[in-house]
Order: sequence, then structure tokens, then C-alpha cells
Amino acid sequence: MEDVGAALTAPGRVVVKVGSSSLTGADGYLDEVALVALVDVLAGMHSRGQQVVLVTSGSIAAGLVPLGLSARPTDLATAQATASVGQGLLIGAYARAFARHDLNVGQVLLTADDLTRRAHYGNAQRALDRLLELGVVPIVNENDTVATDEIRFGDNDRLAALVATVVHADALVLLTDVDGLYTAAPGTPGARRIASVGAFEEIDGVDISQRGHSLGTGGMVTKLEAARIATGSGVAVVLAAARDAAAAVAGEDVGTLFAPTGKRSTNRLQWLAHAAKTRGQLVLDEGAVRAVRGGKASLLAAGVSAVRGEFEAGDPVELVGPDGTAVARGFARFAAHQIPSMLGLSTAAIRSTLGEEYARELVHVDDLVVVARGK
Repeated sequence: MEDVGAALTAPGRVVVKVGSSSLTGADGYLDEVALVALVDVLAGMHSRGQQVVLVTSGSIAAGLVPLGLSARPTDLATAQATASVGQGLLIGAYARAFARHDLNVGQVLLTADDLTRRAHYGNAQRALDRLLELGVVPIVNENDTVATDEIRFGDNDRLAALVATVVHADALVLLTDVDGLYTAAPGTPGARRIASVGAFEEIDGVDISQRGHSLGTGGMVTKLEAARIATGSGVAVVLAAARDAAAAVAGEDVGTLFAPTGKRSTNRLQWLAHAAKTRGQLVLDEGAVRAVRGGKASLLAAGVSAVRGEFEAGDPVELVGPDGTAVARGFARFAAHQIPSMLGLSTAAIRSTLGEEYARELVHVDDLVVVARGK
């Protein structure tokens, strides 16, 4: 795993994510001692020439005590109000801690919608890039004050993975309240830490059902999903306990390292693979599934049996197999209403019946990303 260690320590871009359970004490207050300790580590990375993006949870947790709440709210309106109060406290604490190192911070509040819409994705990318160029530490959090479903079911693990792809990070560090991935639930007799993962098939069957501290919303499932997204985009990942943050970013033997499994792609294809909301589906026959999975073939009408949904040319669509399993995503070259008359026809047949303008791929190979099996 030398490549992972190099990505963590060499000059470049590193995204660090910290969860609520690592920033709050048992009494529900924001633990500024823990926060300052984390900032000291991040400032050290900055002094080594690394550009750091921090993705932080904690706005709702930070707002509990000021509002006299004993637990995370279960209704949306109260959760949004709590996040509104807590976000100011959280960013203020970070600003003070980074100021001790003569570093400025910039708050970036995002929702899932900001990264599923292509124009918003580009705006987020430009803002983060400029902050880093100016020597500012971007502090990203989900905008829980206006989020809806995300505030109930979301967490910042997936957001951190998407941010890592947005800024073309070299590494993603996921800090949590457990010290890595284990062969069984932590505390189980015989359970041991998994030091490295080269491919996700290596950890099939590992028990990841245990959740962390009650103030957080994510568990190991979401952290592995985040690791899969990031490594699939060529980003090295380390999962470690927040208390081991300094050792983790120094490439020491702590936590679990995940090697990159994919290659870096264009911004457009990264967005398509991990963030885009697809507008419809193209159903492929078995031959087309094999061709598309090979990664070198465009999708032709001859291999498509059905079209679902309403979309226009240029919209992102999902390519699925006969059983509905996702195979790939791509940008459609035709609108949904144009495709039915082309289904199952060869390019030559389409040319003779519909004309030259229709004699082309439904999805070109350059506009297509294959979905990892088991995703």
C-alpha cells in the first residue's frame, strides 16, 4: 500500500472527513478540545505543502445544548432549526482554531442537489478550487438547514467522497469513532483490524452492520460506500479513528487503507458516475451488457430492448441489464421519444429506414461510465 501512503504524505490535495461522534462529548456539547486537536493536525498538513479540504459533521450536534435538547431531533423542522444554530457555533470554533495557525477558513454548505445537477457541480468545483488557490481551508458541511431527506437519512461520508472527486484529491481520510474496518464487529472475540484493502471483493462477508455513536447518522456501510466511490475515481482512502488522525495522515500503520481501484476521469464523467440524477433508462440485452462492461464499446440501438422515462438528448441515463441491474451510465444522444423506432435495429437498417442523422450510437463510449459490480 505504498501508493496510499504516498498519496497521504506527498504535496497534493487531501480531503479529511470527521463525524459528529468525534467532535462532541457525551454531554452533547461541541468538544472544542477535540476540534482544536484535529485542526492542529490539518494545519500541520498545510505547512507540509498539502492543500486540505475539511468535510465536517456536527452542526446538529452542536446546536442541541444551546436549544436545550437532549437528543437529535426526529422532526424535520426542529432538525433544521438545530442545524441553523449549531452551524454558526461549529464554523466559529473552526475559525478560531485555524487562526492560531494564521490560516483562514471558508464555509461551503452543500446539499446532495448541489452535486447531482451538473451546473451546480461545476460551481462547487470552481469555488473549492479558488479557495484552495488562495490558501484558504474550505470547510464543507451538508446544508442541513435546507436539506430534506438528507437530514434524516444522509451523512457526510458520501458527501466527502464526492468532494474528493470534485477537487481531484489524491487522498480521502475518513475519521470516525472506530479505528478501522474489522473482520467482525469490533469487540467480537477474534476480530482483527484489516490493515489494507486492494479490492472490495477481499472484504465480502465482513460484518459491517455495527453503527457508531448515537449523535452520528452514518455507520460502516456508508463509509465503505464512500471508499468505493473515491477509490473508483482514483483516490486513495484511509479509514481511521479521529484520535489517530496525526498517524493516519502521516501514512503510519493505523486504520484501514483502501487502494485506488479506478482511474481519474474527466469532471464530466466523474459527475456522471457518482453524482448525477439519471433521467431515464435504456434496457440492454445480454450481448450489449457484455460489450458495455468491456469498457471499449459504444451502445448501439441493436442491443437495446426498451426505453423508460422521459429525457432529452444530452441527459444522463442509466443502462440496465434484462434483470434491471445497473450496468453503466451515459449521456443519451437521442431524446426518449426518438428511440423506440430504432430499438433492435442495426446501424445499416436505421440508416435505410430513418436516415443518416439516426445512424449513430445511442450512447457513445466517450460519454459512458461502467458501474462497478456490487455497487
